[in-house]
Amino acid sequence: MAAKISQMNINNPENRSALITESDETIVKVEGLKKLFPLTTGMFKRSTSFIHAVDDVDFYIREGESLGLVGESGSGKTTVGKLLVRLLEPTNGHIRMLLDVADQDIARLRGRSLKRFRWHVQMIFQDPYESLNPRRTIFDTVSEPLSVQGIGDIAQREDRVAELLTMVGLAPAETFMFRFPHELSGGQRQRIAIARALIVSPSFVVADEPTSMLDVSIRTGVMNLMRDLADQLGVTYLYITHDLAVARYMTERLAVMYLGKIVEMGETEDVLANPLHPYTRALLSAVPVPDPTLKREPPNIKGSIAKAIDPIPRCRFYDRCPLASRVCEDNDHPPLEEKGPDHWTACYMV
Repeated sequence: MAAKISQMNINNPENRSALITESDETIVKVEGLKKLFPLTTGMFKRSTSFIHAVDDVDFYIREGESLGLVGESGSGKTTVGKLLVRLLEPTNGHIRMLLDVADQDIARLRGRSLKRFRWHVQMIFQDPYESLNPRRTIFDTVSEPLSVQGIGDIAQREDRVAELLTMVGLAPAETFMFRFPHELSGGQRQRIAIARALIVSPSFVVADEPTSMLDVSIRTGVMNLMRDLADQLGVTYLYITHDLAVARYMTERLAVMYLGKIVEMGETEDVLANPLHPYTRALLSAVPVPDPTLKREPPNIKGSIAKAIDPIPRCRFYDRCPLASRVCEDNDHPPLEEKGPDHWTACYMV
């Protein structure tokens, strides 16, 4: 990677937290990313209310590392993933990626440039039963990215598919290539989805809870496979999950998301060992402990996650926060600030 993403002007207030200290290894940088979904009340009426699914998010990912994105359902994790692979159009913000020796704002790509971008960025979806077309063979499914990008002839594509199937643990490949998804187990289907994502040798992969729909007995095998492939192929991951144990096993850095905002971010072990934001602490206190004799206090937060419809500008966690004070109510949502070495938190009370 010869090029380098341009430095952000930390004196510009538009760059908010001056958050992220870049390096030559930065491959993904997100600035001010927003995605608003309009709420329509009638066919010909103009929308006046919006769901703030992702609201002013900043983060970066270094080349070869895995960034975990954790939070409750409805926090905006999957929307961030879809924005990064351009399955959704961002409302505002920048998504800069260092791909193919070119620094590109992929939020603005169109036409052939967008098609070329998809060569370098892929996504693994959560549900292997929904993400594979039941009418297409495994060969058709896995080779489709090669066909779309015009890579190789039929014989070369067949060789490449066989290589990837073997790589993801489906061997001998000839016994799987011309079968249909309904003939495979859930774990085998997800391995097919992983092979499809890696068939064009992408630089960056968004993995949206790839093990949450699988039996507990086979999750570890798929997780180990993804780690091995990342090392072997040099893949950079955004790993989306609600399971902190999975995040600890799979990622080097962790970002905690709540109601469209990132509220804490840092090295995974540091965030889990020393959580600063009250929401992160609540998530950790809710993790099951395999000891039936251990009695723990319930998480010290109130209610459940609110709807992200035209939220009040104050801290998104205010209504549930045990530390909430007047300063939280009277000011906008706090910016991410560095509270320790590479440990960022969005909280006025920490």
